[in-house]
Amino acid sequence: MSDDILESLDWCGEPVDCAACAHHGRRLDPETAVLPPGGKRPGHCLPMKTCVQDRYAKRIQRFFEWNPDLAAGHLDHPYFEVRANAARFAPIFQLPRLMSDPDETVRSVLARRLPRRLLLKLRDDPDREVRIAVAARLEDADLSPLMRDPDCSVRLRVVRRIPDGMLPAMMHDEDPEVRVEVARRLAMDWLPSLAWDDSPRVRLVVAQRLPASKLHILVPDPDWMVRLAVAGRIDTSQIGPLLDDPEEEVRAIARQRADGLAIANDLPPL
Repeated sequence: MSDDILESLDWCGEPVDCAACAHHGRRLDPETAVLPPGGKRPGHCLPMKTCVQDRYAKRIQRFFEWNPDLAAGHLDHPYFEVRANAARFAPIFQLPRLMSDPDETVRSVLARRLPRRLLLKLRDDPDREVRIAVAARLEDADLSPLMRDPDCSVRLRVVRRIPDGMLPAMMHDEDPEVRVEVARRLAMDWLPSLAWDDSPRVRLVVAQRLPASKLHILVPDPDWMVRLAVAGRIDTSQIGPLLDDPEEEVRAIARQRADGLAIANDLPPL
């Protein structure tokens, strides 16, 4: 349990004064303290390792790991790292008062702990990290408003969690990363609709998933990587146009498959 920061300053930048701390009675002597194999001494603190007065977030977190009984009493602390780490350990019924906390780090912690009825109130949080945390926990129809979130990272998390039946509503999302995820999960009945997507990455996923008999719609695709994927999977009865593809690698794959079919049918290679 080593720290890189070899100083102990409080959140105001002043040296930590253990003698003035309200929890001085829990202090272990760093010269003589012996930690058990788990590295934790419940009900204690240790300078430079676990301290609620230290501005270093890891030391604050360890303090509440060792002293979860003190978490609720620090939810109104002026330093956001103390509030955020206290919120990880405080009883859930104590947390709602932090839903309007000015710091997004604190609200992100709440988004990972609050029950659904309160979590819904954080869907419109101004910070995207909070909304991402919300999207990671909500289910089904509760995710609907976040499908139109202004931040693509939020929508990306949503598209990975919504039920299959809700995916068509995100087929035309403005961000190609989101549409790639849609293409990976979309039901086969809807998938051909993405064969004309503006993004070659989306069309490549389509080429990798469509049944071989339907890949002919991607034979004239403008992106050679898409055509290469098509050449490797398309029914050999439809591979003819790819034998004359302008890209050498595409032609090579098409010819290899066509020649393999000819040999299997005891015909001369093309």
